[in-house]
Amino acid sequence: MPDDSKLETIPVGSLGIVAHKSCTKLGEKVDHYLVKWRANRKNENKSTIVFHGYEKDTYLIDTACPRFGSGEAKGVINESVRGKDIYVMVDVGNYSCTYQMAGQPQRMSPDDHYADLKRILSAMTDKPRKITVIMPFLYESRQHKRSSRESLDCAVMLQELKQYGVDNIITFDAHDPRVVNAIPRSGFENVKPTYQFIKTLLRTTPDLEIDNDHMMVISPDEGAMHRAIYFANLLGVDVGMFYKRRDYTKVVDGRNPIVAHEFLGDSVEGKDVVIIDDMIASGESMIDVARQLKERKARRVFAVATFGLFTKGLEVFDKCYEEGLIDKVITTNLTYQLPELFEKKWYESADMSKYIALIIDHLNHDASLSDLLDPSERINARIAEYKTRHTISDNYEY
Repeated sequence: MPDDSKLETIPVGSLGIVAHKSCTKLGEKVDHYLVKWRANRKNENKSTIVFHGYEKDTYLIDTACPRFGSGEAKGVINESVRGKDIYVMVDVGNYSCTYQMAGQPQRMSPDDHYADLKRILSAMTDKPRKITVIMPFLYESRQHKRSSRESLDCAVMLQELKQYGVDNIITFDAHDPRVVNAIPRSGFENVKPTYQFIKTLLRTTPDLEIDNDHMMVISPDEGAMHRAIYFANLLGVDVGMFYKRRDYTKVVDGRNPIVAHEFLGDSVEGKDVVIIDDMIASGESMIDVARQLKERKARRVFAVATFGLFTKGLEVFDKCYEEGLIDKVITTNLTYQLPELFEKKWYESADMSKYIALIIDHLNHDASLSDLLDPSERINARIAEYKTRHTISDNYEY
């Protein structure tokens, strides 16, 4: 239960959550926490008009994006949003969503999800008091810079959302957070799930020794180095890095193929190693790094990534687990998770729903997010607890 003293301010408006069909499950879990907290929260001002609609059975707003037979669509909002503080949740990476076009099922791409987001925003016609878009996987975040005659899709998307009246954008572990320079005067929060990763790792692994002699954090490439340094500093262990040698004379699947991974860092022999990255796409890079770490006699390999896309299926990780290359894979529920994932012995999910609910709760009260976004104290407390008990309790806020 969150500390009520953190939320002494009045709400900026009646709360409303729009969970696009790509984000239904996560939206329902977030709504569950908010309903429970607000029903139990003791506030002497809850009976005043500024708290009108504060306690509800649900904060989810009924919306839809129906399709015509031709595949064209429209955004529809089935209840009033006037004067509300609206939070629109969308998972642009959810490839399980489909629609009918000319009688044939079509999978929704990131472009389709983003188009639906704009349709929903258009249907609001500037009625809400405030609009925040929660887009855990930032649309087109991998196309964040220009190296030749290329489009800057992520920057264009951010500018479009600003033109649609969006006040704040919340994303998680952006591929390159410097893309915020495209909208320097708009709200943009790049949230890191580091605390949830560490909590899941400690909860599911009872025999870790968290020190320089027994553990190390590895960056799979130079682009993820800042994540690895942050993660390693919180754990108090050393960090190592692989860098990718690429063949820049070829382009395969939109990128230059990797020729080899080269390692920089101390010996990993006999150590548990944590590979951390923002996403697992095909998994090829993560598996290649794990294989090289095992060749260097690492004890166990834990792969940690915010987004588990698994674009080439789960069989490659099944094989890696059987070969002993990877002991555990941890990703979040911020993007679509294949149902079979939860049956895998090598997989653990880090639930982010309570964290998102807390962020929404604080923003709706116009309260500071500083304590939520800096997890160092909470991580230190969990590690201290783990070193004493070799497990962690469930008696914490998120």
